[in-house]
Amino acid sequence: MYAEERQQAMAQLVAERGRLSVAALAEAYDVTTETVRRDLSALERMGLVRRVHGGAVPATSLAVIEAALSERDNASTDEKDRIAAAAVDLLPPPGGTVLVDAGSTTARIVQHIPRDLPISVFTHSVSVASRLASHPSVELHLLPGRVRGTTQAAVGPDTVSSLERLRVDVAFIGTNGLTVDHGLSTPDPEEAAAKRALVAAARRVVVLADASKLGVEATVRFASLEDVDTLVTDQAASESFLATLAETGLEVVRA
Repeated sequence: MYAEERQQAMAQLVAERGRLSVAALAEAYDVTTETVRRDLSALERMGLVRRVHGGAVPATSLAVIEAALSERDNASTDEKDRIAAAAVDLLPPPGGTVLVDAGSTTARIVQHIPRDLPISVFTHSVSVASRLASHPSVELHLLPGRVRGTTQAAVGPDTVSSLERLRVDVAFIGTNGLTVDHGLSTPDPEEAAAKRALVAAARRVVVLADASKLGVEATVRFASLEDVDTLVTDQAASESFLATLAETGLEVVRA
């Protein structure tokens, strides 16, 4: 098979499957992984696929966004699914309003929102918005701002200004770290400013964080534990650490 024929076949297969790894393509066409990477680079230049970590997706697929998020944080996926499923129990009643933060755990909430629960959802996450766009009972509001490539979240003055005008029932927040002394934190100052505004806009703040985030301090604090009502985490979280958190008055839910 000539290179051009192989590349055309690869593009068609990626379009059919939605996402394929370099290893799978190498096996399918009996070539080396280096050859596959060269082929994918050529196909990306032609606008036929988008390269992601370890493989490729169709050029027009929204999965590009989701894959980018999973590349940054693809660990503990089962735990995150359970956390998101448990967090849905904290949704407001019909007609309520919700803020959903960007993040690999918060984005999983979307798939658990009941199809017959009419609520309004505000988000600055492109990934969350793309997943909610076709939800039959959700009135979706996408907040403005500059979208950061790392998190696919809108940040900046426009985002913060829009959040300052909101008052919602519940905000579901993600975090890079959570400790008693440093509170909730994230590495990027603009991301921290957006999260700070998310927290301030909600009557009830629910933080979703798997055990790997607990006891970790990132550079910029965006909230103290006093700003948070509930933490939803997983079974791997330290009992003693959770007990310390509970002593501060924070409600802890283990999924």
